[in-house]
Amino acid sequence: MAITLEISTKNYSDDAFNIKRALSHMETLTGAYNGYMFSEPKENFGWTFFQIAFKSDLHDGITTKFADMLTRYRSKPEEKFAEFMRDYFASKNCEVKVRVVA
Repeated sequence: MAITLEISTKNYSDDAFNIKRALSHMETLTGAYNGYMFSEPKENFGWTFFQIAFKSDLHDGITTKFADMLTRYRSKPEEKFAEFMRDYFASKNCEVKVRVVA
């Protein structure tokens, strides 16, 4: 299953770089390369919004490798993944908001 997340940030250049570096590390951990795509950023009211589409290989690798961590979140599976990725990005110095795109 593939999933798309919308990322909101006030510092696009730094956060986009840190997110790409964090996702590269995640690809190495899961063995799923070229597992995501960034959309073009859009600015609105001082925030920059963009989407990250996770391919099923990377998404499945993350949910399998970090299943024990995902169980601590209390919501639907897609929202658990979004909350986990928000916390993962925060651990990599990204102050972003993350939500699932329907």
